[in-house]
Order: sequence, then structure tokens, then C-alpha cells
Amino acid sequence: MNAITPTHFPWFEYRNYTFSLGLQHGDKVWLSGHSASEFDPESKHIVVRGGMTDQATTAYAKIAAILEAAGLGFGDVHRVVEYVTATGIDHYAEAAEVRAQTFGTHTPAICTVVVDRLLRPAAFIEIEVTAGPAGAPVHGGYEADGVVYLSTITAQNPDGSVEAPGDLVAQSHICFERAIAALEGVGLRASSIVKTLDYTTRATLGDYKRTGRVRKELLPGPVYPGAAGILLSRLQHPDVVISLDVIASRHELEVVNPGWERYGKLTYSPAVKAGKLLFMSGQAALDPATEQALFAGDVVAQAEYTYENIIAVLRAAGLGPEHLLKTIEYVTPDGLARYRDVAKVRERLLRAPYPASTGAICEGLLRPEFQIEIDPLAYIP
Repeated sequence: MNAITPTHFPWFEYRNYTFSLGLQHGDKVWLSGHSASEFDPESKHIVVRGGMTDQATTAYAKIAAILEAAGLGFGDVHRVVEYVTATGIDHYAEAAEVRAQTFGTHTPAICTVVVDRLLRPAAFIEIEVTAGPAGAPVHGGYEADGVVYLSTITAQNPDGSVEAPGDLVAQSHICFERAIAALEGVGLRASSIVKTLDYTTRATLGDYKRTGRVRKELLPGPVYPGAAGILLSRLQHPDVVISLDVIASRHELEVVNPGWERYGKLTYSPAVKAGKLLFMSGQAALDPATEQALFAGDVVAQAEYTYENIIAVLRAAGLGPEHLLKTIEYVTPDGLARYRDVAKVRERLLRAPYPASTGAICEGLLRPEFQIEIDPLAYIP
């Protein structure tokens, strides 16, 4: 794998970080999340300027420069994830217009994640993409190399109405049924799902465990997908209480488990090997043997333990940290004060070229002790 290094990238000096602008393996690329951040020579600080339209335009300009350095363009993009802040979501239509102008007739999968805020306080949107020269749109998403990326699914209907408003379990059932229907439309089944990411609110946390029954009913096993669950202050609509992103694969699936017995009673796996990709579950500072949360109040220690567990999963797949393609770091407000020190953990435990990375601030995680959850993806050579 190689880090993508544009010769012209005027926004900031990108070589000083423990993440890459993007990684390229063969003709496929995975980009970090990019916002409108840029270095201001007058204040000598990184700043973010403008409203939603300006910020989305700048973010896509950065992405264009990185894709060009990899020999690709917007017509090669498979999946777009737009992390929009809770204050910016009311202006999201502006970003959608910028995206429409950017992509023209090309229609990648679009995933929308409403985060509490981004690492740059003035940022409204951060955008990450996956791209490569082969692929085609399918109903509900985009397919490339046997991987089907579905666009974000909620219980909201095209006319704006919401099914089962405020009911987490019912909406979870609706979202999974819609995902499975989309996959059946391209000849796949629920058993083809390799990764799910669900976002809900703290207000529904008491019902969250009950969504496991939905997964058990609709996902057949024994190869359960990798998964991550994140708590946000709000979602795309006031009556929407779960937002679901789904990835499926036509390749043969294989569970990867370092020997953690707790996964025998869960409806998700530590990781699923499918083709050349390892779809991993989100990890936090949870002891797999005792199921106890560790290092409460210490985001750096939690990050170190979490990355060590991620590396254990990689080792179980015959891989190492050098095979990580991408990480998404979800940080709670309590962990933000020392979050910069997590870069030292990445520097010590990961390998150059560092994986692409996105950082976002969420209202909370599934255990109140957790201050960081890391969602990784790896490549199998």
C-alpha cells in the first residue's frame, strides 16, 4: 500500500500527521475524512471558513486533488460518507447541491452521519470517499469488485414521513428489511452482509439491547457481520431514532476471531474476511474475557488498549498494523481534551504509511466509561 501524496495540496502540510490523506492499493483508494480546514499564514493556525456551501466545496476540492494524485476522478468514486454536524444538518441541502454539481451523472453510494461536531469546531461537514476504476450503481447503492455499498437507510419515506416514529426496535426492523430488500434486488441475501454501522440517540439507549433480537431474526448467521454502534444527539429527522449503513459482499465469507468467547452470544463478529478486505467491528477498551470496561476517564489508555485489540484481530487474520486501510475514531466530549495525545499511540502501534483516518465527536458510546471507539478496515494481500 502507498500513501497518496499530491504534489499540489495548498491547504496544509499533510506529512506531519499519523494518518495519510489517502491510501492506494493497486487501483483502489481509501481516503481520510476531509473538511474545509486550511492553514492560515497570518494566525499560523488551522482554520475553517465559510458556511455549508463553501465548506463542502473546499472539502471536495481537496478530495479532487487526492484522487487526481492517484490517477482517479469523481467518476471512479464508489462510496461517499458525509459527516455532518448537528448544527450543520439543517443546511445539509447545500452540501447535497455541491455534491450533485461535483458528481454530475455519477451516482455513488451516499452515507450521511450526523455527528455532534467535528474536530475543527467551526467545521460543518467532513467527507471521506472510497474509489477505484471499476464499479457501477445498483438499486440502493453502488457495487465494485463484488462489494455492495448501500446508501444510508432510515425509517423515513421518500415523502418525508417516518415509519414508527421514535420506536427504536421497530425502526431497526424496518431498516434491516429495507437493506435486505435492496440486496435481494442485486442477487444477494442477508447472509452476504459483512458490515453494519448503526447510529442512534442516547434517549433510546435503554432499548438498544433489544435491537439484537432484530439482528438475530433477520441476519441468519453463523457468519455475523462486523458492526459498530454509536450514540448521537440527533439524526436526520426528529422522529428518526436509528440510521443504518450496510456493506455486503459476493465473496465467500469467513469469521476472524482471536479466540474471544463473548462473540459466541452476539450477533456480530470481531471481523469478517471477504475477498481482499477484512471488515472489522468497532472496538473500545473492553476486556474480551471479563467484558469489563477499562481505563475509565483516560482516553489515551483506552486508545492504546483498543488499538492493541485491533492488532490482535489483524494477527488472527494473518495480518499486521501495516495492513490497516482506514480507521474512524469516534470520541466523546469527555475524551476530547486529551485526544491529541492519541496520535502518539497511533505513531507507536501503527506503521507508515499510516491508514486513512476520520475523527468525529459523538454524544456517547454504548458503555458510559468509553471515551473512544475505533472502527477499522484492513486489506488482505
